[in-house]
Amino acid sequence: MAKQIFSKPQCLKENIFHYCPGCGHSIAHRLVAEVIDELGIRGKVIGVPPAGCAVLAYNYFDIDMIEAQHGRGPALATGIKRTLPDRVVFSYQGDGDLAAIGIAESFHAANRGENITVIFINNAVYGMTGGQMAPTTMLEQKTTTSPSGRNKTLDGYPVKVCELFSQLPGTTYIERCSVSSPATVNKAKKAIKKAFQCQIDGRGFSLVEILSACPTNWKMTPVNSCKWIDDVMNKEFPLGVFKDIPPAAEKSERHSS
Repeated sequence: MAKQIFSKPQCLKENIFHYCPGCGHSIAHRLVAEVIDELGIRGKVIGVPPAGCAVLAYNYFDIDMIEAQHGRGPALATGIKRTLPDRVVFSYQGDGDLAAIGIAESFHAANRGENITVIFINNAVYGMTGGQMAPTTMLEQKTTTSPSGRNKTLDGYPVKVCELFSQLPGTTYIERCSVSSPATVNKAKKAIKKAFQCQIDGRGFSLVEILSACPTNWKMTPVNSCKWIDDVMNKEFPLGVFKDIPPAAEKSERHSS
């Protein structure tokens, strides 16, 4: 009898994803579910899905989830964690949800060092509402509301969340990943697992940014979308660890900040 080496995570329901073909949300969902299973925290984890493409995430995760108003994920996650400190609480957010309407909630939760985890999906556009320019849209990138490309004089520069949040004394672990290839998917899973472990250990705010394909709004095939992440997005949003404070160094670093 053949040995089964690959199966659906227990934390995912049988429902079929509503995401477009090639969308990175489905990969990110699976990675989060695999990490929850491996850490054995299914019975104590609470997820906070956003408005936007992932608004129906509660249909896919077989865990406790509480929907947040647009941009308010970190505020809701903060309330849950402070009320139920023994739970593992994560907010799952897109670039518009986190870096536009929710920038204040996200920034100040990070600055306070709330012991929560944020999974941040960056596809550089507003995916659900038609591909409009987002805070993370790159210069010269064309969208439905920047048909000639993002103009730095009119629109400003793309917001770089990892670079920004890593400067805050309340953050402990910040990493940017991608899901454009099997190798980057594996690295993203390790980052998500480390972020959850950071929270379990009571070390403060952790965030994993994931560069994710949006073939429909980028008007590309799924394969070309992954190539575009590697060839274009990675130059604007370089992958890597932006902050990782060793446990022994946390108190001294925050005190000096």
